[in-house]
Amino acid sequence: MKIIITGGAGFIGSNLVHSALSEGHDVINLDKLTYAGNLDSLAEVIDHPRHTFVEGDIADDELLTRLFADHRPQAVMNLAAESHVDRSIDGPESFIQTNVIGTFRLLEAARNHWKTLPDDEALSFRFLHVSTDEVYGSLGPDGFFTEETPYAPNSPYSASKASSDHLVRAYHHTYGLPTITTNCSNNYGPRQFPEKLIPLVINRALAGENLPVYGDGLNIRDWLYVEDHCRALLTALEKGAPGETYNIGGNSERTNIAIVRTLCALLDEKAPRGDGKPYEEQITFVKDRPGHDRRYAIDADKIKRELGWQPKESFESGMGKTVDWYLANRAWTAAILDGSYRCERLGLSQ
Repeated sequence: MKIIITGGAGFIGSNLVHSALSEGHDVINLDKLTYAGNLDSLAEVIDHPRHTFVEGDIADDELLTRLFADHRPQAVMNLAAESHVDRSIDGPESFIQTNVIGTFRLLEAARNHWKTLPDDEALSFRFLHVSTDEVYGSLGPDGFFTEETPYAPNSPYSASKASSDHLVRAYHHTYGLPTITTNCSNNYGPRQFPEKLIPLVINRALAGENLPVYGDGLNIRDWLYVEDHCRALLTALEKGAPGETYNIGGNSERTNIAIVRTLCALLDEKAPRGDGKPYEEQITFVKDRPGHDRRYAIDADKIKRELGWQPKESFESGMGKTVDWYLANRAWTAAILDGSYRCERLGLSQ
């Protein structure tokens, strides 16, 4: 297919671009190149004959109109988003602008394009919207998020994503636009901006700095290796039913402190400290962030049962690959740290 992928220079987006090209798709990659967009993540494919990179904003309706007219895509995969909870606490407006207004304008452009398609092409057209499990709120010690779980967002980030999800649903039910929504658990793997927990810990550990853990460290997340997520997205695009939602999870629940200790143990093995001491000595507990949800956990049975997707990586194998990638690509991280971000803790607003 010829696919517009938005946010294709970000973490999940750049991995998806690599996956889509490897499966033979043509990709029109639209990214605003904000702080988390990184062309270095696309270095291996930037000149690929089936890859077209366009710098721009999904809220720019004139640009979107031109892109759809020039490329006549058969699908849209919307990954463009502001996505860091801590940043949303300090500055929520950009989250509303990108996640809500941007999604609205992308839906409008896709709908206008879809209406011009011949019947057979209109029938096969898809708009896939990538969302998060955070829209469901916080779980207790038991149970899982399913596609029927009521929305209960607790941060400006998750509220903005919930808003975009509702817009996507409305465009299907009101206009008939063939949309699909996916809600995923926490991703990890190569090319993740180093403000997120796993690359943050790796980079701070190697730099000999404290490893900050919020609160008591017992907040629980379900972890999904990013390449497994990309396979799930392409599966949903190709096999998913319009109007449906599919939850995508790794069935790998871990507390935050367990994640940090796992990373410390892997670094002890793969890149030991010069003084021979364990990296775990660098762990420091810090004041919890406002509105910190206690537990997320995804029930991914629907996409497994209906579309035949299964994650290939276990938590252990995925984490090993992740640490190996960051150790082998320190120049990638160094290029980011040459800018304004220095692996500091974000989200200090109360």
